[in-house]
Amino acid sequence: MQTVIQVTRLQLQKMATFYAPNSTQNLPNGAFFAAKNKTASIIGYKSGKVMFQGPGFANEAALWQSGIGATDPKMIGKKSTTPGINIPTNFADWSVLGSDEVGAGAYFGPLTTAAVFVDKENMGWVRQLGIADSKTLTDAKMRQIAPEIIAKLPHHVVNLMPEKYNSLQPNNNVNQMKAISHNFALGKVLEKILPTVPDGILIDQFAQESTYFKYLHNAKQANVVRKDVYFTTKGEQYHLSVAAASILARVVELDALDALSKEAGIRLPIGAGKEVDIVAAKLLNKGVDLNHFAKLHFANTLKAEKLKH
Repeated sequence: MQTVIQVTRLQLQKMATFYAPNSTQNLPNGAFFAAKNKTASIIGYKSGKVMFQGPGFANEAALWQSGIGATDPKMIGKKSTTPGINIPTNFADWSVLGSDEVGAGAYFGPLTTAAVFVDKENMGWVRQLGIADSKTLTDAKMRQIAPEIIAKLPHHVVNLMPEKYNSLQPNNNVNQMKAISHNFALGKVLEKILPTVPDGILIDQFAQESTYFKYLHNAKQANVVRKDVYFTTKGEQYHLSVAAASILARVVELDALDALSKEAGIRLPIGAGKEVDIVAAKLLNKGVDLNHFAKLHFANTLKAEKLKH
């Protein structure tokens, strides 16, 4: 039970990042990454071939296939291969509550989710911040913008620091934690803006709509935000609220990582690459409990254990 797809080098790198939390230790010859989740084993080769094996191989491979593979790991679970296909006309001019998260692929630091409400009256003010293409902004620029967002726009941030993340992870996969965080942040902002009701809610998509709500059902969430909720990848391109949420989440994540780095006495890198393994091994050599600093289920934990003296 297996299938093989061909992807570009960029797509291969994005897949490696996406599967980093489930990466396995021993790479076959010619492999760029290898991972195993609950449904399939995935091996990405330097040639661009990616092999899927196991009971869920077909579904897992389908997540990445849009012609020759999805262009972004967030394309996973989309109903359509075209981002925004289900977004209504003139949605960009609506009063919208948007949400986005960061940190899911980083070993050190939190999983951070933000929700921000941008109404029609504030649209011009938000545009002048220059955040429409938030993914291209530098961290320094986002640090300048975030305080203005906090001061002016209704918002809420859920910041799952590593210890809390690690306590939840055995019973919740990362996408379920994302869903819980998005729903909670959205609910808090809806409470803050009452009696105002947004024209729509836009979640930067990381799972199928049905899967998202299934996560919330399985987690027994009492207050699920369902009315006028839309999902699309690259949500910042469809409404400024998601761009604002993306910036706010990123800056909160950076601030948390700075604080953790200060505690650790060493700069904690972002991501899940070799540099991360080396820093984690240094912390282990000093007798530091990684539970406070890192998402322990990542393969980096075992790699760091092998590197320590």
